[in-house]
Amino acid sequence: MKNLPLIDVAIILMYLAGMVGVGVYFSRKNSRESSNNAEQFTTASGQIPGWAIGMSIYATFLSSNTFLGVPGKAFGSNWNSFVFSLSMPLAAWVATKFFIPFYRNTGEVSAYTNLENRFGPWARSYAVVCFLLTQLARMGSIFFGIALSLQALTGYPMATIMVVVGICIILYTVMGGMEAVIWTEVVQGVIKTAGAVIILWLVVDGMSGGVGKIIDIGQADNKFSLGSYAPDFSQPTFWVVLLYGFFMNLNNFGMDQNYVQRYHTTTSIKEAAKSVWLCVYLYVPISLIFFVLGTCLYAYYQSNPELLEAVKMQAAADKLPGGTQEAIKQLAATLKPSDFGDKVMPHFMVTKVPAGLLGLIVAAILSAAMSTISSGMNASATVFSVDIYQRYIKSNLTDKQSLRLLYVATTVFGLMGMVTGIAMIGVKSILDVWWVLSGIFAGGMLGLFLLGIISRQTRNVEALTATMIGLLVILWMTFSAQIPDSLAYLRSAFHPNMIIVVGTLTIFLVGILLTKIRGKVPEKTEEQTVTGA
Repeated sequence: MKNLPLIDVAIILMYLAGMVGVGVYFSRKNSRESSNNAEQFTTASGQIPGWAIGMSIYATFLSSNTFLGVPGKAFGSNWNSFVFSLSMPLAAWVATKFFIPFYRNTGEVSAYTNLENRFGPWARSYAVVCFLLTQLARMGSIFFGIALSLQALTGYPMATIMVVVGICIILYTVMGGMEAVIWTEVVQGVIKTAGAVIILWLVVDGMSGGVGKIIDIGQADNKFSLGSYAPDFSQPTFWVVLLYGFFMNLNNFGMDQNYVQRYHTTTSIKEAAKSVWLCVYLYVPISLIFFVLGTCLYAYYQSNPELLEAVKMQAAADKLPGGTQEAIKQLAATLKPSDFGDKVMPHFMVTKVPAGLLGLIVAAILSAAMSTISSGMNASATVFSVDIYQRYIKSNLTDKQSLRLLYVATTVFGLMGMVTGIAMIGVKSILDVWWVLSGIFAGGMLGLFLLGIISRQTRNVEALTATMIGLLVILWMTFSAQIPDSLAYLRSAFHPNMIIVVGTLTIFLVGILLTKIRGKVPEKTEEQTVTGA
């Protein structure tokens, strides 16, 4: 731990003040233009250019889970998780061809209104609950990620850091609405990308032997591998991550309110499609930079054993709070790279980044967290307002009441995200936790959505039955490891990343099967009637 130099503190404070200032600016702008209403808060009145939406979606994707979790994952293993990024173009193609026109033509700001139109209130409520749980998991993991790095830099408790950052996010999100969220994300996307490039340059510049040495160490320890190509779905092989990435990105582009809401902020379907492709063109190469960074850090620390030992001791101390020095030292000797990968980049920043640049990099990490959390808060508030409060409690809200409800809901979801982040303190890998939780909550939601738009003949009963069966499958796969050894044969043989894949396919295929079975029964009855006549 160390105290941040005054210049770095000034840069961080200027960044935080600037973000809050954006919220104040748009709040006053909307008041002057008499557009400070619910529509302005949720969709910015549909007047945002496509390139800004694309940058905004990119910034939401590039969260602190990417900024800290991806280098940590690459440090601890290899580039297997990059396959997730490789799946994005196919998911984006599906989204731009089918999902965006569908949502723009319905005109519904909520991604889940159509589910009620197709299958009834239960379908909408189920999807809303899944979405809100996914958002809490996402916001919690991101709050945790930002606190992890800033604790190493400042020494402040992680919970305190989450509260301070969370208050700033709540302020500009509540005051400026979706317009403030989008334009702050445009700035944050630039800052966080610059921060990643700066750290990469510092690592390579400080590496004895340069790029050649990094490649040699990476090749020797299999750090550039995308995973096994064997058809094994019990391990995180290339195929498992590819399937997980495709279904997860399909869920993001097709069912996640964070993204669907942005489709309505552009001026046309064409602009909305451009925004998705801009996100893909930016995210895929930039995410690769983070994997390269993780491998470079691995080579750097392997070449500097004293720094590696310091990180291991820090990780061991976190695992044994209050433990003796000897016990911590013994535990440190047993740790593998995967056990402390998330702590390496914060340690490098503490020890090797010069004053001035450190403040910029911290601002980049803050950007990575704040962009995703702010959009999650806005989307969660929108869903709560439209799909819960106005659907079940009071439908005829005035515009003033709707706006007040959105303000309160945004604040509450921000606070709940902080609490979730505090509860995650001590987890092993940020990225692993987020992937597992998102797969659990998103699996059933995506399967039901696909069933609704692809199979027009599927009715309420078939959809409900398929969803219940899919939920049982998801719960079985999720808690399979808790099954006692005596019943080990009942455990799932699939890797946890396959939960969203199997859950989605179960709901969709069972729904299709039940629809076909139901379709045959009336036909047979009608033939018998005709014969009898």
